Amino acid sequence: MPAPRGVLTARRSPRLPFLDVPYFDAASAAPLHPVARQALLAALDEGWADPARLHREGRRARLLLDAARETAAEAVGCRPDELVFTPSGTAAVHSGMAGALAGRRRVGRRLVVSSVEHSCVLHAAEAHEEAGGEFHLAPVDRTGLLDLPAFRSLLSPGTALACVQSANHETGTVQPVAEAAAACREEGVPLLVDAAQSLGWEAPPGGWSLLTASAHKWGGPPGIGLLAVRKGTRFSPARPVDERESGRFPGFPNLPAAVAAAASLRAVRQEAADEAARLRALVDRLRARVPALVPDTEVVGHPGRRLPHLVTFSCLYVDGEALLTELDRAGFSVSSGSSCTSDTLVPSHVLKAMGVLSEGNVRVSLPRGTSEEDVERFLGVLPGIVAGVRSALSAPVAGGPREQAPPQAPEAPEGSPDQEETQEQEGPPEGGGRAPGGAAAVVDSRGKRCPIPVIELARRIGDVPPGRVVAVLSDDEAARLDVPEWCRMLGHEYVGETPAEGGGTAYLVRRAHG
Repeated sequence: MPAPRGVLTARRSPRLPFLDVPYFDAASAAPLHPVARQALLAALDEGWADPARLHREGRRARLLLDAARETAAEAVGCRPDELVFTPSGTAAVHSGMAGALAGRRRVGRRLVVSSVEHSCVLHAAEAHEEAGGEFHLAPVDRTGLLDLPAFRSLLSPGTALACVQSANHETGTVQPVAEAAAACREEGVPLLVDAAQSLGWEAPPGGWSLLTASAHKWGGPPGIGLLAVRKGTRFSPARPVDERESGRFPGFPNLPAAVAAAASLRAVRQEAADEAARLRALVDRLRARVPALVPDTEVVGHPGRRLPHLVTFSCLYVDGEALLTELDRAGFSVSSGSSCTSDTLVPSHVLKAMGVLSEGNVRVSLPRGTSEEDVERFLGVLPGIVAGVRSALSAPVAGGPREQAPPQAPEAPEGSPDQEETQEQEGPPEGGGRAPGGAAAVVDSRGKRCPIPVIELARRIGDVPPGRVVAVLSDDEAARLDVPEWCRMLGHEYVGETPAEGGGTAYLVRRAHG
């Protein structure tokens, strides 16, 4: 019995219907593709029965499920019997990691993951550690690119699994999956690739052992993911199993969602080359013009190895939550990895691993169909919104001439007359005692959250002579990223950090010679 006509071969739409206002958060969830909608509605009518049954309705549902599996497997680059559908991308990651670790428990309990993996990978790694295993984070550089030599060095005997995403969800940096897979192959370690962000554009390079993805990232329906496990990969399901989905994921499959996910994946991949070129040009425009229009702004992520539709930048002296709120009021839906938008008040682990500015962070991810006019309108309103947020925080005027620091004279030794005189002029820290690191001035920002410590530092730095040190006291985790980045962006010297008397950390900054 052939698959019901029109379900997986729904008519392709040349352009997506767009929302009333620009939606620039496709990396979180892309708008439902027209093909996904058509396939979903058709599958609701045709695929409601249990595909494990032998009656006519069950056989019809089974044909739909098999056709969806074949379509998805073709896009992934694997055999249909290597792929199963899961209730979400997160469920696919958790099931894949748990199954691979359990299947290789006799080899060892060592897990290696890149430091910029999606939080679902890190949560699974933490659970593995709590259960008696160990996990190690492979570092990345300032662009978010995996440090391959360090990654290789972590693949020691006893490594059961390694995880490397195909492309980062916050910065768009595309990882060297082929090289990571080759390193894993040399050591006999299976590699799990989280392809959620990239699968709608292209299949990852070969060499992986397990692959996961999530349909709502490419315009499929939410609540459906996929897990591919190559033949020969040791895999032991970590939960009770049944006869469904090759025993890798139990329960009645969401067949209409699986059909819609597969149909939309085929459709977006057919459109991918043309749409990627068009969106890359728009992102290039954003990458070039945002720093020119908004002073003291840093574009983060790799300049070349990146997804075509995503750009991330961070703005000094900006509260991330206020910035996103104002952009939303202006009609632009964006996302952020800023600590200022998190209930936990800690920076995004991705930005932290990269060592880049976290405050005022904005991720713009363009869905298919985004127009040039929408991008130009965003560029038109962004400078005024950032300036307004900075003004509300009484931040220093951004974009002034940058001080360039020539070779600096050595600082007077701690305890010297010159040192004591400078401290006395500027005043000791509250409660008395010596200023941390022999600082000429102390900015006590404890109890205040980003971007206030950096704003108070910027206000105070001009009060000390060039070559002298200001100590910023802060108990905000974001300051560990943002104070050094402020120094790098404005030409001052970051001396280091030391524990502060009374709690928190003292970050030491030497004013540049002007």
